[in-house]
Amino acid sequence: MTTARKQLISLEDTPYYHCYVRCVRRAFICGDDKYSGNNYDHRRGWIKDKIMSQIEVFAIDCCAYAVMSNHYHVVLCVDAERADSWDRREVLRRWSQLYSLSYLTEKYYKYESLSKPELDAIYVEIEVYRERLMSLSWFMRGINESIARRANAEDGCKGRFWESRFKSQALLDEKAVLTCMAYVDLNPIRAKMAQSPEESDYTSVQERILNKKTKLKTFGNLSDDIPFALDDYLHLVDATGRAIAGESKGFILDDLPEILQRLGLNVNVWLDEIKYFDKWYYKAIGTVDNLKKYCKSIQQKWIKGLPKSCIPIQAKT
Repeated sequence: MTTARKQLISLEDTPYYHCYVRCVRRAFICGDDKYSGNNYDHRRGWIKDKIMSQIEVFAIDCCAYAVMSNHYHVVLCVDAERADSWDRREVLRRWSQLYSLSYLTEKYYKYESLSKPELDAIYVEIEVYRERLMSLSWFMRGINESIARRANAEDGCKGRFWESRFKSQALLDEKAVLTCMAYVDLNPIRAKMAQSPEESDYTSVQERILNKKTKLKTFGNLSDDIPFALDDYLHLVDATGRAIAGESKGFILDDLPEILQRLGLNVNVWLDEIKYFDKWYYKAIGTVDNLKKYCKSIQQKWIKGLPKSCIPIQAKT
């Protein structure tokens, strides 16, 4: 049985999540349709633009993304403290950019006179909006519904555009965040669509290289930053990309990136984790101890994971 999304999200364990979704008409996010002769590459731009517009409204940051030929990935970070800091009208201002306000909340937003029972009902409704503005489900819904409508209108058809609801993985520690971000950014190289990060179109690593004013979550040492140095991350992704492109089983770096040194990662294990990420991991990624803690938080008896020895295990509560 499919697990409810809310049961997979545990902000007490981590704010970081990897989400991905596949198109049901597989070849038609981008590329050429041999039957109609149409080219669909522009749809990758739709998805990227929608991700960027969503992060301006939600209390959710994007750490990494990659838009591929038949699916896309995002690594997201939920900022519950930011959502809690918004006053009621700020919540309504943001929600109104996505959906229409109800009759009462619109009156409140316009400073119209309201009775106490009406205000009590409005305050409850605003808290519902606040929760939705830090919800992965609502974030992904906003992207997927918008793209499906545009694609169906362009194709002159109705029906599902996405294969199923999006899938998510909890990233339980720094190593998991680093591995998942690199995996996402290196997707075009693994798929032989690009030879280097700067040539990897519609990826966050290309955007960080080419666009210094990106809206993506920043790297650094502050509490709300991605806990790595940007230069180290770009160095690691570049070196890993060259190894994957050259199909090198083991690669030796003249100067090992500080990230790998600090996390105590073996370079050969690292390369295998990137290459087999989608086979080794399922609902969560992290150390065995963190997987056990996450299991307890979401009230599951076991979860598929992977320890440092690269032997699949079941973490039991």
